[in-house]
Parts: sequence; structure tokens; C-alpha cells
Amino acid sequence: MSAPMHTRTHPATTGRADIRLPWWALALPTLAFIILLALILNPSDAQAAAASDPVITHLLERVRELLGRY
Repeated sequence: MSAPMHTRTHPATTGRADIRLPWWALALPTLAFIILLALILNPSDAQAAAASDPVITHLLERVRELLGRY
């Protein structure tokens, strides 16, 4: 015995898809970005980078200083 199939009696009026993201769909990528940025900006981990490329290290220190003000 097959189950009855429910169909719409009238079509959707908006003409576009109704897409709703759960809260974690934005929170998790944002959290991952912040964690990776903190790992990059951590000065104790930047010792190896200081010997190889001082320009990048200087840039990251400036970004860390700017972010630390707010």
C-alpha cells in the first residue's frame, strides 16, 4: 500500500527560494577565522618568521597593534 502524496493547491507567491541558515553556519567559520588570525598574530609563534621575512613580521605586528586598540 502506497502512502498518499501531498501536493500544493496553489504555487508559492514569492518566486524565490526561502533559505535560512542555522546560527552555527555563520558562527563556526567566524570562530575559525578568529582562531587562525590569533595564531598568526601571536608574537611567541612568530620567531621563526622573523628570521626569514622581516617585512611580513612587521606588517603582522602593525595589524596586531591596530586590533589591540579596539
